[in-house]
Amino acid sequence: MATTPLNPDELTAALTRLNGWALVSDLLEKTFQFKSYLEGVAFASAVGVVAEGCDHHPDLFIGWRKVKVSFTTHDAGHKVTQKDIDAAAAVDALSYPKA
Repeated sequence: MATTPLNPDELTAALTRLNGWALVSDLLEKTFQFKSYLEGVAFASAVGVVAEGCDHHPDLFIGWRKVKVSFTTHDAGHKVTQKDIDAAAAVDALSYPKA
């Protein structure tokens, strides 16, 4: 898969197709909210499985009733690439209990 950073127009178009994801500096990022801490931990574990399947691994922050997922492509100078967009879409496809 290409490791070329997306240009601003490509990023804007990709963000319109992703639910709730935002570009924060050079990270594609979303915070998921949960009813309990353990639901967030279970979700983070599911994200790990999806990421392994995509061979593209996010940074995860597990907090109280929330999980922040951040993607960037290290091989592209820590910029957002199509790999990040595809992995974010795969995470969005997970079924999880929302707060």
